[in-house]
Amino acid sequence: MMASIKNLAKSMDWVIVLAICILMVIGILFIYSSGVTSAGDIVSTEYTKQIVWAVSGLLLMFACVLVDTKRVVDYIPIIYGFFLLVLVYTRFFGKVVNGARSWLNVIGDYGIQPSEFTKIAAALFLARYLDRSAHEPSSFKRFAVSLAIVAIPMGLILLQPDFGTALVFIPLYLAMAYVGGINRRYLLSLIITGGITIVLTVMPLWQKIIVAKPSLLLRILYERPYVIYTLLVAVSSLVLSLLGYRFFKKKYYYGTAFASMIFTLGLGLSLVGQRLLKEYQIMRLVVFLDPSVDPLGSGWNILQSITAIGSGGVSGKGFLQGTQSHYRYLPQQSTDFIFSIISEELGFLGGIAIFSIFFLILIRLALSIRNIRNVFSSTFVSGIFGIILFHFIINTGMAMGIMPITGIPLLFLSYGGSSLWTICIGVGLSIGISARKFDS
Repeated sequence: MMASIKNLAKSMDWVIVLAICILMVIGILFIYSSGVTSAGDIVSTEYTKQIVWAVSGLLLMFACVLVDTKRVVDYIPIIYGFFLLVLVYTRFFGKVVNGARSWLNVIGDYGIQPSEFTKIAAALFLARYLDRSAHEPSSFKRFAVSLAIVAIPMGLILLQPDFGTALVFIPLYLAMAYVGGINRRYLLSLIITGGITIVLTVMPLWQKIIVAKPSLLLRILYERPYVIYTLLVAVSSLVLSLLGYRFFKKKYYYGTAFASMIFTLGLGLSLVGQRLLKEYQIMRLVVFLDPSVDPLGSGWNILQSITAIGSGGVSGKGFLQGTQSHYRYLPQQSTDFIFSIISEELGFLGGIAIFSIFFLILIRLALSIRNIRNVFSSTFVSGIFGIILFHFIINTGMAMGIMPITGIPLLFLSYGGSSLWTICIGVGLSIGISARKFDS
């Protein structure tokens, strides 16, 4: 036992561990900074909780390195099913935070967000399926079943509703499906469908608030009963195209059916999105396109964040010397906008340092994926890679005003235990997989 632990310790990627430790320390320092006012008063003790989360997260990560995923693969369906049941329980009996019933109280002020841990459960179950179905002849079946594995928890999380966390399942799936050998054509169609869904979901509010003269033609894509007629026409086109291809085997029927299916799904999902999402969530996407539409409301966060980052200059104002955060202009500054505080107080150089550390982690994970032999392990690590990359791009982009506000934290830096524990578990399992890559 001791010999195997020593071998693991020698094979572990300590560069990733060191990079994560550096990010955690920076996160604690700037969570502390976010709780200090312009008068020097400490109005938040979140940093003390973050220390607890960080230390326990590191212990979890090292514990997960010891887990040989090949030995627990048969228990993965049970883990996946358990977290689906927890999501259902949370939907009805969870604690409401920021408008979403997504939290469960554990001890006192300490709570957990089950949707975060479900990412790991879904990644494990999807990796197991992709591994066991690698030689199946039906590529569409693999696509449909693999997509359902992430769509089920994603749908339950949307019902909370927690749009930001649900979004993370998309890059998780795309990364794992790409590495797992899902047909690229299906993945491209999924991306296009998602784009159509987002555009059509935002369109009603965009037409109402921003467009001076709303287009009468576009009303058929969102206004009832016209949108129902449009949907029926799209479905009819899909059915006729499939019948044409079935009987005549012409390629243009197949192309028409493919385009009709993408449009039908995009339009249908946009109607579901308009019904499930709150207006303020859709408004975040509208404000991303034009923050001046609501400068004192939904646009406030983006405008203040951009101001904070810009005022930092090259070298920053100095630790605890930021104005946007200490004068409390920047909302959610210890979570969603932690990068804004770092950039204001450490400047452009501090921002580049954060970018460099994240790129180092991502590059090391990408290299490990190339060296892993089996489908289960390589797809799981690619899922963790997708999660980290998505969180990083969306959160920093959100802070700089080039991505919409979605409530996605900056991993290892933002305040919060559930997201930190989740990614520590994911990275720990990934490091363990990489350390055992030459095992027979």
